[in-house]
Amino acid sequence: MARYNGPKTKISRIFGEPILGNGKWLGKNSNPPGMHGEKRKRKTLGEYALQLREKQKAKYTYGILEKQFRKTFEEANRRKGVTGENLIKLLEARLDNTVFRMGIAPSRPAARQLVSHKHIEVNGEVVNIPSYQLNAGDVITLKEKSKANSSITSQVRPKNPKFGWVDFNETEFKGTFITYPERESVPENIKESLIVELYSK
Repeated sequence: MARYNGPKTKISRIFGEPILGNGKWLGKNSNPPGMHGEKRKRKTLGEYALQLREKQKAKYTYGILEKQFRKTFEEANRRKGVTGENLIKLLEARLDNTVFRMGIAPSRPAARQLVSHKHIEVNGEVVNIPSYQLNAGDVITLKEKSKANSSITSQVRPKNPKFGWVDFNETEFKGTFITYPERESVPENIKESLIVELYSK
């Protein structure tokens, strides 16, 4: 299954944000990667470079490669409403992202692994596709056998109240995807308008 397996700290240094998890190294070495470090002269990014950078940030944040990201954008463009906001809503409605938002997994890669290894059920059926698109009202639970696996349940944490579009009961390991989130509720620092401009060229 295609996914990014390269150095996470390097990606975080490129964007200056802990977009792939732990950002503890950003304080020690927050310069962009490269053999000359901060001494290297860096040009001001042009319009296209800024747009491409924003797309790359979104792809790394949600753990998606180019082909799948392009398909998600095309679906967002087909739907009514603002394309950029639709894109964020579709990314947030992915099963792996929702498992992460609920607190079942500590990170998106960990959530992706739970889904791929058939530990997650949607509406009572096992779903092992991380990109599975949820609909409002879908119920997400740990598989009954997985509830007895301490290595999985020990990672579960209470849902963050900031994520009001999902609900989760950590004692029952059961949650609900309530609705698509509004853009202002999603904390990721992504300028989706630049992505729309890039794909509109």
